[in-house]
Amino acid sequence: MTDDRIRARYLIETPVGLERAATSMAGEQSTGTFIALPGETPELHRRHAAHVESIELHETGVDASLSGSRGPGPVERGEVVLSFPLENVGTALPNLLATVAGNLFELQQLSGIRLIDLELPAEFGAAHPGSQFGVDGTREIAGVPTGPIVGTIVKPSVGLTPTQTGALAEELALAGLDFIKDDELMADSPHSPFEERLDAVLRGLDRAAEQTGRRPLYAVNVSGEIDDMRRRADLVASRGGNCIMVSVNAVGIAGLRDLRLHSSLPIHAHRNGWGALTRFPQLGYSYQVWQQLWRLAGADHLHVNGLRNKFWEPDDSVIASARAVLQPMNGGPAAMPVFSSAQSAEQAADTYAAIGTADLMYVCGGGIMAHPDGVAAGVASIRQAWEAALEGTDLDEYAATHPELDAALRTFRGALSS
Repeated sequence: MTDDRIRARYLIETPVGLERAATSMAGEQSTGTFIALPGETPELHRRHAAHVESIELHETGVDASLSGSRGPGPVERGEVVLSFPLENVGTALPNLLATVAGNLFELQQLSGIRLIDLELPAEFGAAHPGSQFGVDGTREIAGVPTGPIVGTIVKPSVGLTPTQTGALAEELALAGLDFIKDDELMADSPHSPFEERLDAVLRGLDRAAEQTGRRPLYAVNVSGEIDDMRRRADLVASRGGNCIMVSVNAVGIAGLRDLRLHSSLPIHAHRNGWGALTRFPQLGYSYQVWQQLWRLAGADHLHVNGLRNKFWEPDDSVIASARAVLQPMNGGPAAMPVFSSAQSAEQAADTYAAIGTADLMYVCGGGIMAHPDGVAAGVASIRQAWEAALEGTDLDEYAATHPELDAALRTFRGALSS
């Protein structure tokens, strides 16, 4: 962008006509309200009014997606672009959200609204810390210069004591993983207090490192109130930890930004709760917008789901999300997409074919831990699948000479449909 306006693209539905709806949106989020006010001078409008930049009709006569809309005509669906003066907003991310994604979702003129793209002035990149490590820094800390960073999640998600979690982490590290993370359900619970669990896991990883010569990244879940997150991040750093995880939708964008400024560790951004913002196609945000905001706030790794996953998301959406994360943006580096959700050796070749890069985390829970020959065989099967993908060798052909991969394919193919 070459000017100081924020541009937001929306997919909207409306029974009042796209032009009238777009005008209402612009007024509601800048200088107007439902009735003219004495203070709405021409000069105020000139400096502060939002502009309707473009309108594109897609279809008319569609059924209304959401209840509560009002208007005289058939429902139209299309795209509108609004621009807002930077002077209205400043560069604070909460203020940005209030402007581009605030009361617009409440307007009775709309039966659907989805924020699908966001272009920000250069001032935003300068004002925010952004990703501290991204792809290159994460590879350096993990000691994985090429290929995917292969990881898993501590499972069962809840119920393990700190001692049990530490023993499992040691087993996973001995199996050769690059990355281990807490489940998003586990932060600081009565049955597994944060500090006890952290110490137990790090002791287990140290014991494993005595045999393997390396310690994997361990993304410990520090999610909580802001003061608690700061304290936990300090504990991780003081005890020699190398990564922290945050449930970003739960802690908020100001919470993540504060943690990024406070800590010198990579931040693994878990997106749990994301479905509420995007699953209905005529409401919420696109991932393109969502990941841009969290990267400005400081996320280094962002979840993107995975191919043939256990959730609702289709494969083309997953790949589009990963490509968005890998795109340098707002003056910051590429971040690391995290493929997870029922991933196993079975999806590796298709993931590489679709994304065309191994700059990613490939995080498998059951796809490693449920391997019939054990965790080490599960890790070996993932690495073998990616070796085949990177070499351009057919997966089944490679499996014929690699028993861990062969067992994985027999175990996990069709598992979600059974």
